[in-house]
Amino acid sequence: MGEAGAGTGAPGGPEGSPEAEVVKLLPFLAPGARADLQAAAVRHVLALTGSGPGRALLAGQEALLQALVELAPASAPARDAARALVNLAADPGLHETLLAADPGLPARLLGRALDPQWPWAEEAAAALANLSREPGPCAELMAALAAAEPADSGLERLVRALCTPGYNARAPLHYLAPLLSNVSQRPAARAFLLDPDRCVVQRLLPLTQYPDSSVRRGGVVGTLRNCCFEHRHHEWLLGPEVDILPFLLLPLAGPEDFSEEEMERLPVDLQYLPPDKQREPDADIRKMLVEAIMLLTATAPGRQQVRDQGAYLILRELHSWEPEPDVRAACEKLIQVLIGDEPERGMENLLEVQVPEDVEQQLQQLDCREQEQLEREQERELELAPEPWVERATPT
Repeated sequence: MGEAGAGTGAPGGPEGSPEAEVVKLLPFLAPGARADLQAAAVRHVLALTGSGPGRALLAGQEALLQALVELAPASAPARDAARALVNLAADPGLHETLLAADPGLPARLLGRALDPQWPWAEEAAAALANLSREPGPCAELMAALAAAEPADSGLERLVRALCTPGYNARAPLHYLAPLLSNVSQRPAARAFLLDPDRCVVQRLLPLTQYPDSSVRRGGVVGTLRNCCFEHRHHEWLLGPEVDILPFLLLPLAGPEDFSEEEMERLPVDLQYLPPDKQREPDADIRKMLVEAIMLLTATAPGRQQVRDQGAYLILRELHSWEPEPDVRAACEKLIQVLIGDEPERGMENLLEVQVPEDVEQQLQQLDCREQEQLEREQERELELAPEPWVERATPT
């Protein structure tokens, strides 16, 4: 990929240090540069972002990063520049360097992602989604969201853009969903999303069935799962004002033909589904849906409400069908909670049960190993990607 980018006519040669060669690109990224040379320079930068050493080389180049960000949006190289920022932000090890080189990057990207006229808003949203996976950049982004006008907060604008079809005629904005999922890890964001007077969660629920993008579905489901950690809101979420459970169960349902007695136990939206009903095809999304329902069963009233809405029937069929071991195991745990005996007095809230120290250490070790494996897989995918722009924005 690096050779392909360099072969497009970008200036510079093999002599000199890599840093010096990168610095030579700066004059060709300036606003008044010849269009063909500017395009070649940006393609060279984009090619460098396809490898770990190339990304590390570019991340500390403050002037070059600013030049990429400031390219005129209507110019031909601007899209490649936006994609280069997506690739740089996909590398968690470079987030600190990126923010040091350009502290205002999260706010600048946010403004572009939410600008209905910005042609590369999807790339800006993808870069933000990648950045916000880490605590530091996520905190910077939350500060940028909070800096908006009180009457029209940044989070409100983000949700509006995500939930408004055609908000930007030139960008689908699917990556706003994983971006929202990432910021929903912050208590302030969850407080906004779960404010009963704002009607935010209700606007997100239909997107769990969004047919055109697994990125959007996954981000929305991740957001809802994060909201379900707030057990004090479970009664409201499960009650008639939100009625979240059918929206979590419907993607997990197949074309099963239940008996009349069983059918009456299901919510209306899950009764008599058509014979061609398909389950959510993405295993990661199915797992997040099961985890969200599991969180809703943390308290005794929540468990009763989930039982009363026939969740066991859908989960029973899902467990029989599920081909992915991780999802099937999560489904089995949830079924055991629903059909098992109630916890003893004082342990009714499963989110507040104290885990023994040795068990907690074992779980942390498992999490660390899984995270290391995930990072290795992400790095390998990034380096082997057939295209120079790598879309990376996993909801967390």
